[in-house]
Amino acid sequence: MDDWKLPWEGGCMCGGIRFRISAPPLLTMACHCTGCQKLSASAYSLTMAVPTSGFTVTQGEAVVGGLHGPHRQLFCPHCKNWMFTQPHGLDFFVNVRATMLDDHHWYVPFVEVFTSEKLPWATTAASHSFATQPDLEGYAPLIEAFARDGARPV
Repeated sequence: MDDWKLPWEGGCMCGGIRFRISAPPLLTMACHCTGCQKLSASAYSLTMAVPTSGFTVTQGEAVVGGLHGPHRQLFCPHCKNWMFTQPHGLDFFVNVRATMLDDHHWYVPFVEVFTSEKLPWATTAASHSFATQPDLEGYAPLIEAFARDGARPV
C-alpha cells in the first residue's frame, strides 16, 4: 500500500470543494462515450474508480449536474467543475475525475471504454481497450491486473 503514497488531496478549480482519497483506486480509465465528451468538453474523460470507503469530501458540498439521471455526476456549485460520479447501483466506488487531484501527473488510464464512439484522432496509453464496456464480471480481472501493474505516483 505504501507505493500508492496515500492519502491524496484534490479539489475543484475554485477550491470550494475539497476531497481526500485514502484507499488505492480499483482502476483508472478513459471513457470515449459521447456523454463524457460533452460533460468534459474534451475527447474523453479521465477517471479513477475509488472505493467509497476511501473517498471523503472534506470541504464544501457538491451538487448534481449533468444528465440528472440515475448516475449522479457531481459538480462544484460555484466553478461548475465536474468532479466525480456516483454510478447508480454501484455504491462500492466513486468515479473521481483524475485531473481533480492536486498531483495527477503520474496518472495513466489502464482501461479505455467506448472506443466505438471515440474521435478518430484521440488516443490514450491504456493497456486495455473496449468498443463499449465490459460487463460487471469482466472488470474483476482488470482490477486484479491494475492492482499489479497500474501506474503509481512517483
